[in-house]
Amino acid sequence: MQLDRLREFALSLPHTNSSVQWGGVAFKVEGKVFLHIVLDETIVESVVFKCEPDEFDGLAEVDGIAQAHYFARRHWVAVADLAVLPAAELQRRIRHSYDLVVAKLPKKLQAALMAPPRYGARAK
Repeated sequence: MQLDRLREFALSLPHTNSSVQWGGVAFKVEGKVFLHIVLDETIVESVVFKCEPDEFDGLAEVDGIAQAHYFARRHWVAVADLAVLPAAELQRRIRHSYDLVVAKLPKKLQAALMAPPRYGARAK
């Protein structure tokens, strides 16, 4: 999956923004990272996302996937070889990472994020 497609998909998730951070691009919802793309210029070196602790071992056994450095142990993986995950699977896992991060936000904030926009309200 190319950088433009990864960026487009991540930014399509509700209330997502991005910033240049840690040698790549961090995608966040309410200031909490759910995806980090490590770059060498414009080349994707790796994609880092959150996973369920019980998924971690299975993912980490795949060649090209390992524990993400500097992220919580057994909760974040780094995919260095994007060919090991089909594009649809990578998108599903990024969406799941987003959902895991949103689930950790305060309930009131979760409700506000998921509420449909009010008539006349400006979109964020």
